[in-house]
Amino acid sequence: MIHTFPDPGQRSVVLLGSTGSIGTQAVDVVRRNPDRFRVVGLAAGGRDPRLVAEQVVELGVTTVAVADAGAGLAVLEAVTRVAAERGVRGLGVELLTGPDAATDLAGRGADVVLNGITGSIGLRPTLAALEAGSTLALANKESLVVGGELVRRAQRRPDQVVPVDSEHSAIAQCLRAGRRAEVRRLVLTASGGPFRGRTRDEVKAVTAEQALAHPTWSMGPVVTVNSATLMNKGLELIEAHLLFDVPVEDITVVVHPQSVVHSMVELVDGSTIAQASPPDMRLPIALGLSWPERVPDVAPACDWSAPTAWTFEPVDEEVFGALRLARAAVSASPTHPAVLNAANEECVAAFLDGRIGFLDVVDTVEQVLGDHAGSSGELTLDAVLDAERWARARAHEVLARR
Repeated sequence: MIHTFPDPGQRSVVLLGSTGSIGTQAVDVVRRNPDRFRVVGLAAGGRDPRLVAEQVVELGVTTVAVADAGAGLAVLEAVTRVAAERGVRGLGVELLTGPDAATDLAGRGADVVLNGITGSIGLRPTLAALEAGSTLALANKESLVVGGELVRRAQRRPDQVVPVDSEHSAIAQCLRAGRRAEVRRLVLTASGGPFRGRTRDEVKAVTAEQALAHPTWSMGPVVTVNSATLMNKGLELIEAHLLFDVPVEDITVVVHPQSVVHSMVELVDGSTIAQASPPDMRLPIALGLSWPERVPDVAPACDWSAPTAWTFEPVDEEVFGALRLARAAVSASPTHPAVLNAANEECVAAFLDGRIGFLDVVDTVEQVLGDHAGSSGELTLDAVLDAERWARARAHEVLARR
């Protein structure tokens, strides 16, 4: 059952990953537009009970899902303290805990579920939201990458999945300018990360601290490292292929260091439609929550009175081979993208822990991907989960020898 409220223009919203980068910016969007959105549920890992409590009290949230069952009590205690500090009384909060808590919350039928969870653990909540009939504002690209056809089969209506990644939001906006038959190719833009222009020898010894210093965006550590290796762009290529039903060979990636043109659509007559705005994730987040409508004044627009220059250049795939692996995974089998993502998650964790070098991340993923036998036939959830388990175990075996 979809939640309804007296104001027909107000949408009920569930925020998954509320304390992360996407979640906190979504809270800011809601805070500025209380007439349009009402948050009825939050999901978080539980590492920051105080922040969860502040969000609950400020937004009047009635249901909280905490992945770490041991942190549930700390969250409730924090809610009590924050409510007392702010003079809020009568706030009743339902607590869900454990690894399935976010999935339970996502499946309760809110108008919109924003999935801002990082990693493939976002797959089950994605499927639950779609099966409940909610609009899915999808920032968790991994669930689409690993779930592929599972996610597409779970959709109940066109536009039920609204992309929140800035690149895919840009493409969705650009596609309004033409019919599907008029599209020649999609053009994803990439900032190039902190190591743009460097050779393999020059990035061999870079540290995790250097990889986390993204020149444009402020993101979580996993996404930031993925941006440094350009694996993030590989995952986005697979996501674009699945979201917009465009073959991977018709998706081009170009480096655009200014991060103002978020992506483009090239049409058959030679026209290219681009979406441009200063780098601010609140814009695609707001569009995900309000699609197909726009929320006024969410973020600053480009200043067209100031001199500026935008540049575009090809990706150096000799140094950044993740794009090649992403294309190969799509072509290999339905479970290869899940293997690509799972192996990468393990390798990024090893890199952040200082156990492997920067180049070892993609090199290890390539070896694991090559060792995977693949699957045939219709994709199932069990097949995805089995492939992920195999990939993580195989990645650990390979990493142990490095």
